[in-house]
Amino acid sequence: MYNTSTGPTLAAPVSPTAEIQLPIDGMTCASCVNRIERFLRKTPGVAEATVNLATEVATIRYLPEMAGLDELAKAIEAAGYEVRPQTKTSDGTAQSLIEEADAEAADRARNLRTLGLTAAFALAVAVVAMLVMYLPAWPLMMEQTSWLLMGPATIVQFWAGRRFYRAAWRAAIHRSTNMDTLVVVGTSAAWGFSILVTFAPELFRSAGIEPRTYFDSSTAIIGLILMGRWLEARAKVQTVGAIKALIGLQAKSARIVRNGREIDVPLEEVRVGDVVRVRPGERVPVDGRVVEGASAVDESMLTGEPMPVEKGTGSDIIGGTINGHGTFLFRANRVGRETALAQIVELVRRAQGSKAPIQRLADRIGGIFVPIVLVVGAATFAIWYVLGPEPRLTHALVAFITVVVIACPCAMGLATPTAIMVGTGQGAQVGILIRGGEALELAARVNAVVFDKTGTLTRGQPSLGDVIAAPGFSADEVLDLAASVERGSEHPLAAAILARADDAAAAGAAAGRRPVEEFEAVAGRGVRGRVEGREVLVGTLAFLTEAGVATGELSGLAGLPDGISAITYVAVAGRAAGLLLTRDEIKPEAAAAVRELAAAGLEVWLVSGDQGPVARAVAAEVGIPADHVLAEVLPAGKADAVAAMQARGLRVAMVGDGINDAPALAQADVGIAIGTGADVALEASDVTLVGGDPRGVGAAIGLSRRTVRIIRQNLVWAFGYNIVLVPVAMGALYPFLGITLNPAISAAAMALSSVSVVTNSLRLRRSGPPRTTTPLPVAGQPR
Repeated sequence: MYNTSTGPTLAAPVSPTAEIQLPIDGMTCASCVNRIERFLRKTPGVAEATVNLATEVATIRYLPEMAGLDELAKAIEAAGYEVRPQTKTSDGTAQSLIEEADAEAADRARNLRTLGLTAAFALAVAVVAMLVMYLPAWPLMMEQTSWLLMGPATIVQFWAGRRFYRAAWRAAIHRSTNMDTLVVVGTSAAWGFSILVTFAPELFRSAGIEPRTYFDSSTAIIGLILMGRWLEARAKVQTVGAIKALIGLQAKSARIVRNGREIDVPLEEVRVGDVVRVRPGERVPVDGRVVEGASAVDESMLTGEPMPVEKGTGSDIIGGTINGHGTFLFRANRVGRETALAQIVELVRRAQGSKAPIQRLADRIGGIFVPIVLVVGAATFAIWYVLGPEPRLTHALVAFITVVVIACPCAMGLATPTAIMVGTGQGAQVGILIRGGEALELAARVNAVVFDKTGTLTRGQPSLGDVIAAPGFSADEVLDLAASVERGSEHPLAAAILARADDAAAAGAAAGRRPVEEFEAVAGRGVRGRVEGREVLVGTLAFLTEAGVATGELSGLAGLPDGISAITYVAVAGRAAGLLLTRDEIKPEAAAAVRELAAAGLEVWLVSGDQGPVARAVAAEVGIPADHVLAEVLPAGKADAVAAMQARGLRVAMVGDGINDAPALAQADVGIAIGTGADVALEASDVTLVGGDPRGVGAAIGLSRRTVRIIRQNLVWAFGYNIVLVPVAMGALYPFLGITLNPAISAAAMALSSVSVVTNSLRLRRSGPPRTTTPLPVAGQPR
């Protein structure tokens, strides 16, 4: 089974699209990627297709009523490649990924055995060839030695090199070329010329040409390229280490309670609604909610939060986390592919299969690279043959082989995806989920960060303090009426008001339970409803004023002694009834988060729907300048504020809870959703911070900057390698220094060029996962 998901397209009328990821066999370079994408995009019903050389996976978004798996597979086959057969349980679960890893390991082991035998043959051929040239006492003549070398060279050419021939032939019958075409053309020219010299040396002598063979070059080229591909595959395994680490967090079994007995079952048998026992030190198997017991749970492997989190009855629990010293029972509410861990793994896999815009130039060049190299190689042969020194044919042949072998589009195809794979993986290990290559590149260019207040810089769990009644009302009556109306709201302030009302009800008071009619929630303003025939309004001062309520008598009832308590106004039957004072604690990490961003040269703003004094007080405490504070801004107004900053040339990252801030998150260059718990894996933002630590914003931007810097280094190397060494292979230095490249040296350079790109990307791993305390590299409540 293939990995699929559905979602809406942007067409009108809206039609459902499906997304599928198909593993592909036979890709070797950027030209392969370009060709497959071209054929897929020409397929009717395909909306978008992206092919990743590093993961060897095509991600395709298509209309199911117009295209299916068969049509997509045929398009890939028409391009000259094959869809790789899936493992028995290829469903994106941990078991399927383990099977895929085992299959890849077995393939690498086979390739290593082939490489070992090839190296032995190549070394033997090279030693014999050198003995003929440099050892006068060597008993065999050149012609006799050629017959000796022909056997092992032919074995290497057509046994070890069969993969190159198969791939080149597959491309040729589809009127295409790829990296394997260059290898086959170069080595076949060397081997074929040597065979002709071996069988007909007099033919060359009669033409005044020394009958020299190049069996050592053909075997060395194949051996060195096989070595490079093995090293490249070995290095690429390390780029997906983050996914393996995440998969390793999954428990293998669970202890569930059935019929009054606790039994151990495989993880796959856990169902929604099962009650699961977690003992001290065990890993939580699936997501759920605690129904009995208490403990501290280590969530650092998913959120990056270093301190264990206390869990008790009613607390949400995330699969993959580690229990402390207590024991508890929880009821499973997400299992299998629905757990937060499974969704995080899937998000990381999709991100690692995505492309960054910076890759487009490499893709365009990769599409025409091989034909250009073949033309350049043919021109090189002609120039050497016409203008070169004697023996001209030998010089022309060596130059041709060197040019086609040294050219390398592989590095161009690997430059971006390998860095994205490592960067997104490193982020995932500390709860920074980057949606793809484009989001990563945009985050690296951000120079302004806009914070929402609630749940971002503050805890998002306001508590109700004083209830102050206006003349003619009591505090209990104000709380009772406000709580009754707020029961229809999901706002954090409503939760604080209802919590106080529920406490009062537990003490025997009838608070917040009256029936409400004509309930209405007004975004950014408040709520209204009719209670026992009287209209009750609960919200901002502007909300009451717009409703025609005279609020002058409320102004002297309370100030803001700490500057951070927010005021919610209550009106009953057109009269101002009272005030509710709420306070939302500032997160202890908020000031450090703002300080790190400012030190990295970013503008930091606070845009809040809260009252001006509250917003400015919070900004002052965390270090945001007063002139960078916009208060009493409606949700739609936040998007306008972001747009105004963009109009000034700023590249803006908006940080919010992903719900009330959705318009601003969508308007921003990069939307960053910050939260906690299992639901964060479902966010549709560009970047999601699994933990609630706002310092993750700086860590995400810093990681993006480092990753994009690595990508640029890789692209400079990939292009620079070909720009410099192809002319050298053509003989550009010969007229000045008398230097030409040996084909074996060109093969080694080509093989190591791809390895160097992957190795450079792995430097992101050596720096470790991004820490929320690591400095960046320099480059009213909303209702």
